Amino acid sequence: MALRLYTYWRSSAAYRVRIALNLKSLPYESVPKHLLRDGGEQRKADYLAVNPQGLVPALAHDGCVIPQSLAICEYLEEIQPRPSLLPRAACDRAVVRGMALAIACDTHPLNNLPITGYLRREFGADDAAVQRWIAHWIARGFSGLERWIAALDPAVAPSTRRFCFGTQVTLADVCLVPQMYNARRFEVDLAPYPGLVAVCRHLEAEPAFAAARPEAQPDAE
Repeated sequence: MALRLYTYWRSSAAYRVRIALNLKSLPYESVPKHLLRDGGEQRKADYLAVNPQGLVPALAHDGCVIPQSLAICEYLEEIQPRPSLLPRAACDRAVVRGMALAIACDTHPLNNLPITGYLRREFGADDAAVQRWIAHWIARGFSGLERWIAALDPAVAPSTRRFCFGTQVTLADVCLVPQMYNARRFEVDLAPYPGLVAVCRHLEAEPAFAAARPEAQPDAE
């Protein structure tokens, strides 16, 4: 069975998975689920039968449905080990996973649609307040990650950095680029994060990353 990705063009979690699929040269069928239309297509019964969480992305393959972007990336690593998104050494693999989790678990969830929608409904947050909320949590996440990548290789000038870890793309980069897209979209001040900006500038020009960009997706608006 071919890989089938349930996705949404501007979902940064789905963006991660698209990057990983492209890096591993895995063809897939894109099945868009609009997160806003008609109350959210991800909440409809047909999709809940696929993914009971009602979230995107989800990946269907060989009768198995995998939810959650990092679980999907780990699955892709299992079925297509090369090129690897993780270093060889156990400690290095743990560090890269930690970086990925810092973005996917500590930063991104606080600025996605369910959270911002709740802020508006329950606390009366207007657009300006939501913008401040998003900028605060992205800045907090990026500050820690900027210090982290600098500490791993202090001899490298921030403006010349190409990857979060080591000398090749890892799962950390796969997570960083979509979060940087969000930061720009919400007009976060990126001046304090020259290393992260340099990494993304380098990677966004690579074909696997460019093809995964939200604007390049068939359901883009």
